[in-house]
Amino acid sequence: MCLVQLRYRYRVYPSPGQRIALAKAFGCARVVFNDAVAARKQAYRSGSPYPTTGELSKKLITEAKKTPGREFLAEVSAVVLQQALADCDRAHRNFFDSVKGKRKGAKLGPPRFKKRSARQSIRFTRNARFRVLDNKRLRLPKIGDLDVRWSRRLPAEPSSVTVVKDSTGKYFASFVVDIGEPEPLPDVADDTGIDLGLSSFAVLKGRVITSPKFFRQAERKLRKASRELSRKQQGSKNRAKARVTLAKVHARIANRRRDFIEQATTAIVRENQAVYVEDLNVKGMATRKGRRGKSVHDQALGAFLRALETKCARYGRGFARVDRWFPSTRMCSACAAITGPKGLTGLSVRQWTCPCGTHHDRDVNAQINIRNEGRRILADLAAGQAESLNACGAQIRPDIPAPRRETGTHRSDLDNRADTRIEDTVGTTAL
Repeated sequence: MCLVQLRYRYRVYPSPGQRIALAKAFGCARVVFNDAVAARKQAYRSGSPYPTTGELSKKLITEAKKTPGREFLAEVSAVVLQQALADCDRAHRNFFDSVKGKRKGAKLGPPRFKKRSARQSIRFTRNARFRVLDNKRLRLPKIGDLDVRWSRRLPAEPSSVTVVKDSTGKYFASFVVDIGEPEPLPDVADDTGIDLGLSSFAVLKGRVITSPKFFRQAERKLRKASRELSRKQQGSKNRAKARVTLAKVHARIANRRRDFIEQATTAIVRENQAVYVEDLNVKGMATRKGRRGKSVHDQALGAFLRALETKCARYGRGFARVDRWFPSTRMCSACAAITGPKGLTGLSVRQWTCPCGTHHDRDVNAQINIRNEGRRILADLAAGQAESLNACGAQIRPDIPAPRRETGTHRSDLDNRADTRIEDTVGTTAL
C-alpha cells in the first residue's frame, strides 16, 4: 500500500512558563544549526574532510553540553538539537544537488546562518516520545502539556510534530500523519479546462471565479501599519507592537488567500473528473516590466496550480498541463484557425470575431482550447503514446536512420497542430 503523508496544523496556547521553555528550545536549535554551518565552512576553508552528521552530533551536542559556553543545550530535548542538525544536512545536500544539476529549479546557495527572527520552529519526532494525552493536551519533553484547540481529529498517529511561533506571536502545532492511499472520489461525467488570468481569477467550463484581490483590498491597512512602524524608534517597545500590528495584516491576507485556494481547488476536483491547465511561467509573469507584478503575486497562481495538481493525484482525478506556447487565446475554438489578437496590444482585447463568423470571449475561448488540448494529452498518456514536450534527440534504432530534426514539440508545430485536431469543437462556444 502506498503511504500518503498529510499535515494537520492546530493552534496551541502555551502558559507563560511553557513560552519560556519554547523560547529556550528555539534558541538552542538555532545555535546548533549555526554551529554546524560554521564547522562545515571552516572545514571547507582549511581543506579538511567534510564532517559528517554523526561527527557534528558528537562534537556540537554531546561534547558541547559539557563546555562552559554551551551548557544551556542540556536544558532542551536532544531530539530538537538532532533535528536542527538534520535540517542543516538537508540544506547542504540540496545545495550540492543543485550544483550538480540533480535538483530542478533555480540554483541554490549554501546554507546561511540563522538569525533571531519573529518566526521560529522546532521539530519533535517519535524518538522524543511526544504524545497526545487523554485530556487532549500535547505532551512535549522538557516543555510540558500544551493546550491544543483540536478543530478536527487526527486520522492516525502522527510521526512528527513541529511547534511554530509565527510573526504575530501565535503558536501552532503541525502534525505529520502517515495514512494509507485515500479512496478516490465518485466518478463524474464533466471535465474542464482552466484559463487563469488577472481580470478574472479562473474561467472554467460553465462558470467564472472572480479575482478576490486580497492584497489590493488590504493595501490601505498595510500603508497605515507600515507608516506607523517607520515612525517608531529602533529597539523600543512601541516599535515591537507596531511590527506585530503589521504582521497581523499580512497574516490575515495570507490566511484568506490560503482558505480561498483550498476551497476553490476542492470544489473543482469534486465537480470534474479531469482538469486541464496551462503550464504558466508565474515567475516570469511577476518579473515582467510593467505594473502587473503585484497583481500576479496577489493571485498566487503557482500555489493554486500546486494545490490543484496535488488534490487531483490524491483523489484519482485526471490532470494535464498544456504547454505554455500553445496558442489557447488566439486559436478559434470553432474552426481551429489562429486569428485572435496577438502581442502585448492584444491583452486589452477581451472579445474578438473569427473570420469564420464565430464571436469569442477571450477567456472562454481559451478555456475551451485548453480543455480540448488537455483531453488529447490525457488520451496520449492513456495509450502510451505521449511524448515529452521537452524531449531532445532522435530515437535510436539500428535499422531506421535518425531524422534530421530533433524530436519534441516546437513552437512552429503548435501552429500546424490546429489543422490536425481530432476534437470536433463546433458549437462549444455556447458555454
